[in-house]
Amino acid sequence: MDQGTQDGVAAIMARETWSAQDHEELLGQLLAMNNAPRKFRAMLAQMEAESPAPSGEVALKIGMARYMLCQFAEALEVLAGATDNKDRHYYQGLCCKHLRQYNKAAEEFVRAADRGWDGVEIDQQLIEVNALSGDLEAAQKGLGKIEKKIPDSADLFYLRGLLDELAGRSEAAMEAYEQVRSIAPSHCGATFRLAYYYDLHGEEEQAIELYKECIAHPPVHANALLNLAILYEDAGKYDMAVTCLKRILATNPNHERARLFLKDARASVTMYYDEDRAKRVARRNAVLDIPVTDFELSVRARNCLKKMNIRSLGDLVRTTEIELLGYKNFGETSLKEIKDMLTAKGLRLGQALEEDSEFAELRPRQQASVGNEGVLATPISEIEFSVRARRALQALNLQTIGELAAKSEADLLACKNFGQTSLNEVRQRLGEYGLQLREPH
Repeated sequence: MDQGTQDGVAAIMARETWSAQDHEELLGQLLAMNNAPRKFRAMLAQMEAESPAPSGEVALKIGMARYMLCQFAEALEVLAGATDNKDRHYYQGLCCKHLRQYNKAAEEFVRAADRGWDGVEIDQQLIEVNALSGDLEAAQKGLGKIEKKIPDSADLFYLRGLLDELAGRSEAAMEAYEQVRSIAPSHCGATFRLAYYYDLHGEEEQAIELYKECIAHPPVHANALLNLAILYEDAGKYDMAVTCLKRILATNPNHERARLFLKDARASVTMYYDEDRAKRVARRNAVLDIPVTDFELSVRARNCLKKMNIRSLGDLVRTTEIELLGYKNFGETSLKEIKDMLTAKGLRLGQALEEDSEFAELRPRQQASVGNEGVLATPISEIEFSVRARRALQALNLQTIGELAAKSEADLLACKNFGQTSLNEVRQRLGEYGLQLREPH
């Protein structure tokens, strides 16, 4: 059966001209083919090799094929040289929509209508791009004009759901999307929006199942695979996350976010978590956070520590005897007080500076300053973070580790989906570079 399907796909690929009908026929054939994306990529590569400088009808075919592989920017490049007809402009509009170039998408859809594309379908596309661009008023007006033309259709319920969702009416939106799926179970738009809603609201299992439905039907858009990969990684299913990300990169090797997330997911596959050590470190850190003011010290010792900006036991274990004795008015008597205080807690001066110490990560932290500009300029993209943490840092538009160190804990925790686990991860990564988050004023 697969051989017959593959022959059918090859026959469509060999046609001199393509239209939307050819596109729909091709999608139907690909759904029945095993390893369809890989085989289709190979056919497209052969077509491109035979036409290194495509134009006219050939450019239209290659552009539509690239669209089917979700290579939207590349598709636009080829379609620019295609035959000037309704199919070219319609697919240019689709590509622009997926690239979030909504104004350009609207222009292309209007051109497609001028050249004979079905007016009602164009109206639906314009409603969607207006809604996605934030012009809900124009979208609502457009919807009112076509409601009688497509009554009780899946597309009508989808557009209603989209407007409700973007207007903040979540429950109404979800009901509309569910109605879409009862009419057309494979409606990709409604399925993706529903999955995204569950994703945002912490219903990971429902979101995963819906994202899986999205990627079962070509064209498989990268956002569904990317979101699914993130959910798999959060669930500890790193191999499955890697598989999703590889699927994106097989189609678009230059997809920046997929490349970064793949690096993180692969690192997680081999990551070893020592729970006992983590508990020991947590207990020790609790001790190190104890303020020196909690202990009975002489006035001389207390004043010296204050002037040296030593606030906690952790600061002391990052300080040596020589550093203390080198400070004015700090003598052997004060030194003995400090040693006795640390010994009572199982600590000693300079402990965090020892190379073989289990707590070597407690070495002196350098504040962001001119003296370590090289470290501060390190791109965040070069540092390994979990997918969730990296996504939150991207939302904050942080580019370098210096910009990250300039943030406080409150700044990070205020970011959506950034929790205590991500905060601990950021602290650890900064500590590896001798940095820490900005202290609140």
